[in-house]
Amino acid sequence: MPRRIDIEGAFHTAIKHESNGRRTVTTVDFVNHLARINWNWSFKEANDWIESQARTFMLYNPNGGL
Repeated sequence: MPRRIDIEGAFHTAIKHESNGRRTVTTVDFVNHLARINWNWSFKEANDWIESQARTFMLYNPNGGL
């Protein structure tokens, strides 16, 4: 049985870390990781979860500062 707590874990697992320090996630990768843990979401459902009203943004500074 799928657990709601696993959704955030699937999102973090779907994040790709590039050599230049940039981190990206695609809806396709997120949905694929959800399917592995028995959450069968559409792309719209995944995008709605990512773009919820309580947003957290990851920032990237190429100069290494905050």
